[in-house]
Amino acid sequence: MGERMFVMARPSKYPESFRRDAVELVLTSDRPIRQIAEQLGVSHETLRSWVRDARRAKDPEQVAQAEQALETAAMRKRLAELEKENEILRKAAAYFAREMDR
Repeated sequence: MGERMFVMARPSKYPESFRRDAVELVLTSDRPIRQIAEQLGVSHETLRSWVRDARRAKDPEQVAQAEQALETAAMRKRLAELEKENEILRKAAAYFAREMDR
């Protein structure tokens, strides 16, 4: 068996209390994340990641349901595409069957 490699994430340069306060500010404010991040001096993507992680930690069931809903929507879209492709192939097969009978 091969050895597993574990990659350790680098430690955050921001203290946990700062991260917690920043997330709380986003959740209680009606200002955009980008504006808050700029004011705090962090990347908006970093702040967005902190907020996402905090929401997951608070209610993993809700996050799981949201992810399942997105997956279901993607599967329904793919099913519709496959049904269209199947209909095209069915029509093509019928066309070629008629051509072969001539």
